[in-house]
Amino acid sequence: MSRLQTRFAELKEQNRAALVTFVTAGDPSYETSLAILKGLPAAGADVIELGMPFTDPMADGPAIQLANIRALAAKQNLAKTLEMVREFRKDNKETPLVLMGYFNPIHKYGVPRFIAEAKEAGVDGLIVVDIPPEHNEELCDPAQAAGIDFIRLTTPTTDDVRLPKVLNGSSGFVYYVSVAGVTGAGAATLEHVEEAVARLRRHTDLPISIGFGIRTPEQAANIARLADGVVVGSALIDHIANATTPEQAVDGVLSLCSALAEGVRKARVS
Repeated sequence: MSRLQTRFAELKEQNRAALVTFVTAGDPSYETSLAILKGLPAAGADVIELGMPFTDPMADGPAIQLANIRALAAKQNLAKTLEMVREFRKDNKETPLVLMGYFNPIHKYGVPRFIAEAKEAGVDGLIVVDIPPEHNEELCDPAQAAGIDFIRLTTPTTDDVRLPKVLNGSSGFVYYVSVAGVTGAGAATLEHVEEAVARLRRHTDLPISIGFGIRTPEQAANIARLADGVVVGSALIDHIANATTPEQAVDGVLSLCSALAEGVRKARVS
C-alpha cells in the first residue's frame, strides 16, 4: 500500500477524517517554508499538499497567487521544491506528501526527470490542475507506473457524464472542489457538500477530500463529518502573508493547523 492508502485506511479505522494542509513551497523563503513543512505533522496534519510555485496559477485565488509571487521572488523553483521534500523525508517517513500545481513547470523540467526525482525524493502523489484526463499519457500514466498517485479534482460542474472520465486513472484520493471558482472562495453549504459526496461515492471507492473555502476549526469539523478528508490552504497562507517575522509565520501556520486538527478529530465523537 502507498503512504496515502495507508493513512486513509488508518484514519477510517479510527473513524475520523484526514486534515489535509496546503502550503506553497518557498513561501516566504526556503528556510521558513521548510520549517513550516517539517512542523505540520506534529501540529496535526495527516496529509500535506505542497504547492509548486508557478507564474500563472489560474485556479488559485489572491492568497495563493501572492504566495506564488513571494516564493518565486525568493528564487524557489521545482528543483528546490524537490530538495525540500528530501529534507522533509529525512525526519518523516510516514506522512503522505502530495505536490500540487500546474503542468508548465513539470513540462519544462522534463516529465521523465521530474517523475524519477519526485519518486526518489519521497513524493506520494500529484495534483496537476490543468492537465485533463484526455492527456493521461503525458503525466498521469507514467507517474502511476512509477508508484506516484495521481489525484483528480472534481467540481460542482462535473456532471455524471463527465465524472467517470475524470475519475479514470485517479488514485490516492479524490479532491472535491466544493465551490465553483478559485481557491479561497466562499464555502459551500453543508447540504451541497453532503449531496456531492453521496454522488461521488456512487462513482468511486477512493477517499473523498473536500477543499476550497474552509478556514475555521468549526468549518473543518462540519466537513469532517461528511467526507474522508478536509483540505485547508488559503487560511494557513494568510498567516504567512500577515507575519512580520519568520518565527511569526511558522507559529501562525502551526497554531491554526493544531486548532483545525482538534476540530477534525472531535467531529465524529458522539
